[in-house]
Amino acid sequence: MKNTQGEVWVFAEQEEGKLSEVPFELLGKARELADRLGVKVGAVLMGSGVEALAKPLFEGGADVVHLVDDPALKVFRNKAYRHAMVELVKEANPQIVIFGATHMGRDLGPSVASALRCGLTADCTDLQIGDYTDKKTGEEFKNVLMQIRPAFGGNIIATIVNARNWPQMATVREGVMKPLPRDAARGGDVVRHGAHLDGVEIPVEVVEIIRKTSSINLKGARVIVCGGAGVGSKENFKLLHDLAAALGGAVGGSRAAVDLGYCEHERQIGQTGVTVRPALMISCGVSGAVQHLAGMKDSAKIIAINTDKDAPIFQVAHYGIVGDLNVVVPKLIKAIKQ
Repeated sequence: MKNTQGEVWVFAEQEEGKLSEVPFELLGKARELADRLGVKVGAVLMGSGVEALAKPLFEGGADVVHLVDDPALKVFRNKAYRHAMVELVKEANPQIVIFGATHMGRDLGPSVASALRCGLTADCTDLQIGDYTDKKTGEEFKNVLMQIRPAFGGNIIATIVNARNWPQMATVREGVMKPLPRDAARGGDVVRHGAHLDGVEIPVEVVEIIRKTSSINLKGARVIVCGGAGVGSKENFKLLHDLAAALGGAVGGSRAAVDLGYCEHERQIGQTGVTVRPALMISCGVSGAVQHLAGMKDSAKIIAINTDKDAPIFQVAHYGIVGDLNVVVPKLIKAIKQ
């Protein structure tokens, strides 16, 4: 049942009492959507002993933190979180619920949507509020969630609406939404809810958590040297690592470079990889496919190096160098070191 006055919710995932940056990215977009609808932003915080995390969520844009604190929620297990989330949605009746497209969000979001029979759009790159007219019936819907995501391998951008069966739900890719500046003066209301897990059998027991920390942090890099299929080989990618080392930056790759085995998938930038906003992006041998540009076009400065003067990458680059990267990059390294 629709509730046009319902809040816009963000699932504020946490692990071991720590919030990642993803909830804050989602809160930035939720704030925009809620302001358009004239409703409040709610953050759903689940776990055990996590009430202290409400404060940073208020600072990041939440008006209300819906707290579900229960020992059974200490670690993420789908059945426990799903049951608690479904009951919470039924109780508070939000109109929009957004999850991060993380391992947890991709697990929890669809299972909650299935239980509520409301549908969900996965891996969105943008969310907007707009009006929709059903072409078959002519029925008009005002202020519905436009869920925007790449489709058919990134060759088209699809806009999906869930006009009838609410809440409207989506998962959003990491890095595509901009968090709001933190405001320590912001506050809000903590609303406590029960987990409703009495009698619910949870078939999974977490015995131990083993984490492997990635040494690649493209989202946090101020300088990125990115290579595409035009680099030519995995061996040639070493040049990009040398340039990145000279600049104190990181190395990324296009999907084509990853598919060819030139670099690891963790380094992939674009719609099917990570979205980055470095102070400086140096693209080497990258043609500039739409899918790749979507993941790096907001870089503060873009330098493109390509042998093809008509490559699409030059349309978004602030500076372009038409030439062979095997000639240009060593000269850049030498100049930087001098």
